[in-house]
Amino acid sequence: MCLLQMEIVRFDVFSFHRISLKGHECPDPEFSKGKTMNVLFCLTPKEKVAYIFSDYTIRQALEKMQIYRYNSIPILNRNGDYVGTLSEGDLLWYIKDRQLSFDKTENIPVSHVPRNKDNISVPIHTNMEDIIDVATKQNFVPVLDDFGAFIGIITRKEIFNYIIKQMKTQP
Repeated sequence: MCLLQMEIVRFDVFSFHRISLKGHECPDPEFSKGKTMNVLFCLTPKEKVAYIFSDYTIRQALEKMQIYRYNSIPILNRNGDYVGTLSEGDLLWYIKDRQLSFDKTENIPVSHVPRNKDNISVPIHTNMEDIIDVATKQNFVPVLDDFGAFIGIITRKEIFNYIIKQMKTQP
């Protein structure tokens, strides 16, 4: 057994406090055959995710979403807790309904923008199989630690890759 596999076994059996073993690529399904796989195996950690704070202005949110080419972005409070998800549509309708100029968006916090829907978050101990249905309705699934703090996301792409790998290992 290679060192990486031993680390994964230790990670799988104990407390799930390590975030990433191989970047954020899901492990080979051959290794986890017959086991349910924890979401941490496919987690994109917070440090690699663009997010905004709830006190950011609309302009800051728009600029960050443009830079990262996101159509929705996680919102956190200053304690690092997941607050919700802000979408381009939420911003567009808010700006349109209030007939705001771009200059005025510099003074309005995103907390004033009504959100159409927030992405459903999952706790750290969730299995991949349990979030497949959630991922059909949203681009990413926020993952929270035992204290409710945001630790990263599972993208729909990672979930699809996981499903494809599982299908390939089926007899």
